[in-house]
Amino acid sequence: MRIAILSPFYPYRGGIAQFSERLYDALEVNHEVKAFSFSRLYPSVLFPGKTQFVEHQDDAVAVPAERVLDSIQPFSYHETVHAIEKFQPDVLIIAYWMSFFAPAYTCVAKRLKKKTKVIGLLHNALPHEPHFFDKPLARLFFNQCDSFVVMSDIVKRDLLALKPEASVCLTPHPLYDHFGDRISTESSRQHLAVDHDKKTLLFFGLIRDYKGLDLLIDAMNLLDDSYQLIIAGEAYGSFDKYQKQMDQSTAKARIKVMNRYIGDMDIPIIFSAADVLMLPYKSATQSGVLPVAYHFEVPVVATDVGGLKAAIATAGTGIVCRPTAQSLADSIQEFFHTDKASFLEAIRQEKKNLSWERFAQLLIQGETSTSSI
Repeated sequence: MRIAILSPFYPYRGGIAQFSERLYDALEVNHEVKAFSFSRLYPSVLFPGKTQFVEHQDDAVAVPAERVLDSIQPFSYHETVHAIEKFQPDVLIIAYWMSFFAPAYTCVAKRLKKKTKVIGLLHNALPHEPHFFDKPLARLFFNQCDSFVVMSDIVKRDLLALKPEASVCLTPHPLYDHFGDRISTESSRQHLAVDHDKKTLLFFGLIRDYKGLDLLIDAMNLLDDSYQLIIAGEAYGSFDKYQKQMDQSTAKARIKVMNRYIGDMDIPIIFSAADVLMLPYKSATQSGVLPVAYHFEVPVVATDVGGLKAAIATAGTGIVCRPTAQSLADSIQEFFHTDKASFLEAIRQEKKNLSWERFAQLLIQGETSTSSI
């Protein structure tokens, strides 16, 4: 089968690009696959981070992609159609996560769907920080898709609210297993210059309001001196409010901040230093950080929002709590009084289930029944 994937790819960085790169590799085993990417993803004035692109220290996978789609240049939409038509795919997979890209995707899918099956791969159906235009724009694109793949119940519900007749396959987010192996806890903590003996919490990934870092900083005030927190990720927007919160915190000396994009080479060090990954989210669909934690066999404490409870509590890979500082603090203490072996056993079982090969197979089959792996 000939399969086209339209998504950010190298040299763009971040979770969507990494996801699409791993999917490309999995599909290429049994199919002829071609990647189509963006000549411009976000206009620089709209991008809140430092850079959209891979930097020299990043260990990114350079999938060969044709960079043709400019998100804000309609002429490029037609160029993208022609480029994909030239490949003559049987299936076009379009990675979708926010309505900003809906006009471009709608134009491309509408022109191609007469000859090509269009699959919407939805990381989110609606964004975490919504706008009044998200639903109508998303609906425009969804109406051009033949079927969908989602990775959480909440994304499925959002999709069906906009397109009730949608053919949808639900299957969990596969494992991010390309970061290498764990290193020793002692050496990783030494590298990060954090205390070797403290109970170590990790907040990892892009820092955005909905991810609840403020709740976690407040929770640190409720924990004694035996706990420390590593914050590793780039703030999208100002970090000032978090810095002010930490400056006023009794736990300030026990919080290590790495306010920058975390390249692939640093990820094994950071996760190997952690006892537990913290997901103190105020809203969520699924988490792309969770499959990284599973790869490094790090259990999780997460709030009961979006699809997190289904992914964590059901599998037994961590503890789920209310999205409050007190509940987070209580659950952190509960975690360290629980036998860690039970969490590790559950994570190892989950790792067996979350293969890219299975995800790719379900995606191409376009199953309408819910996967329950």
